[in-house]
Amino acid sequence: MGTLAEEIIGARLGRVVQAGETVVVPVDLVMSHDTTTALVAEGLAELGCPVAHPERAVVVFDHITPAATVAAAQQQQAARAFVAENRIPTLLTDGISHQVLPEHGLVAPGDIVVGADSHTVTMGAFGAFATGMGSTDVAVAYATGETWLRVPATIEVRLEGQLVAPVVAKDLILEVVRRIGSDGARYQAVEYTGPATAELAVGDRMTLCNMAVEMGGKAGLFAADHTTLSWLQDRLPRVPRALQPRDPHYVRLEVFQLDRLEPMVATPPAVDTARPVRELAGLEVDQVFIGTCTNGRLADLAAAAAVLHGRQVAVRTIAVPASREVYLAALRAGYIESLVRAGVAVESAGCGPCLGRHKGVLGPGERAVTTMSRNFRGRMGDPSSEIYLVSPATAAATALRGRLTDPRELS
Repeated sequence: MGTLAEEIIGARLGRVVQAGETVVVPVDLVMSHDTTTALVAEGLAELGCPVAHPERAVVVFDHITPAATVAAAQQQQAARAFVAENRIPTLLTDGISHQVLPEHGLVAPGDIVVGADSHTVTMGAFGAFATGMGSTDVAVAYATGETWLRVPATIEVRLEGQLVAPVVAKDLILEVVRRIGSDGARYQAVEYTGPATAELAVGDRMTLCNMAVEMGGKAGLFAADHTTLSWLQDRLPRVPRALQPRDPHYVRLEVFQLDRLEPMVATPPAVDTARPVRELAGLEVDQVFIGTCTNGRLADLAAAAAVLHGRQVAVRTIAVPASREVYLAALRAGYIESLVRAGVAVESAGCGPCLGRHKGVLGPGERAVTTMSRNFRGRMGDPSSEIYLVSPATAAATALRGRLTDPRELS
């Protein structure tokens, strides 16, 4: 009996576990991507082990794809060789790992998922315990099918009321990170509860879990409900373990009234600096970026297209769908056409400019407004550039005027 994290870990071990306990647990899915697989392969070679359970392994090309440099191409060659040598059946090249894994039915409620990427926590939106690890720990998980964990204590983030458009989940998570702090949830799980959770779409939940790591969180979690199971219904090849917290003990409670929120912006170089957009409105920008594992989903492109339809952007603007599935859906809905006609450069599905390696690198002193999850110095290019984190609607409104704009000004 316990928090959702304790219930999931306990179910995999067949016994009750408590926060603070160190355990070794079976892993349902292990993931690495194009920039981490080579490091994982080196770790396996040092261990002298192959991948123990290839059917539970997946490699995703998403960070620098198509390859932008010779070095990136060599990394991908090495990753393909690793997949072939270990007979891993799943190599995905159709989008960002945290988006395509659930799209392909590879993540289910009750699963334990580890990935060689910090934003693996995104999968907690599906009622899974998902966490990012270093390449060495991921290599061990590949080699053994298990991982070790200290069962995390859990912060309860209780959501009440309803979001009032154009405020969305991104604005909410910026406020959550501001209040809890960039290390306020260090090695703790962040469990979202409260009456408002039932009204949040799967994409909203993914955004909220995605940025749990920006508070130092070990995992971000939503208990699976009808919304979760409906989204997964035609994707999962197996019956999920939809677990719920039972008589949980939380170490901290934070309550958020959703109807009191307004469009937010996190200022560089930290994520927990959020403040209302209206306080910085008018700040001139050089580039706008809409996408990433935080906000590259269909609803995000729809929000941007609604703002930009029939208008023209005033600064260079880039949009990158999170997956091929999202891209195709946005094409069918007309969102891509609206974005392209507005002057937006729509790129192939993937991580895009988020890591400052291709498709929109920033030069010295440039300022970007983006929907990504991090605004650390040098993240998108030159160390003197600046990154401001916002929602897709705020990003699109900013693109129209060339300066930071509260999207409520356009309604």
